Amino acid sequence: LLELHPDVRAYYQSLWRYIHVDEYQDTNQVQYQLVNLLSGKEKNVCVVGDSDQNIYSWRGASIANILNFEEDYPGARVILLEQNYRSTKNILSAANSVITKNTMRKEKTLFTENHEGELLSSFAGYDETDEARFVATRIASLIEVGARPNAIAVLYRTNFQSRVLEEALLF
Repeated sequence: LLELHPDVRAYYQSLWRYIHVDEYQDTNQVQYQLVNLLSGKEKNVCVVGDSDQNIYSWRGASIANILNFEEDYPGARVILLEQNYRSTKNILSAANSVITKNTMRKEKTLFTENHEGELLSSFAGYDETDEARFVATRIASLIEVGARPNAIAVLYRTNFQSRVLEEALLF
């Protein structure tokens, strides 16, 4: 519609003077074209994203959208948010070690003024039940040494993980 009907495109370009896109690294080709068409001559586009966090290529997201942003929008100002205020130095050191291996990325180095923090460890469970049992056991050991239960949280990526975690936590 926007490509074939200049009057419709002009209407929407005048309707929105500024366009803001969050998680731009996860946009697909159609979304890229939509932003480009809507931004018109003004090109007042602000995007937020991180080329090291592109996780949706399996559903059509194109990392090229964020990698080519400066070419597509000459004069755009890029602000790197490299300082992390939440994570410890050990976590950011591990993150930097991983992201520097990405072959298609914008160069950056994460840093923090926070303390070193605990050393990282990993656990490879056999299945989701094994993983949930590990989490429950870890929580039990934290409580055993004085951690308050209401100070403990379990974060998980998808809802299907909740049931097995709930069952494991019924100790």
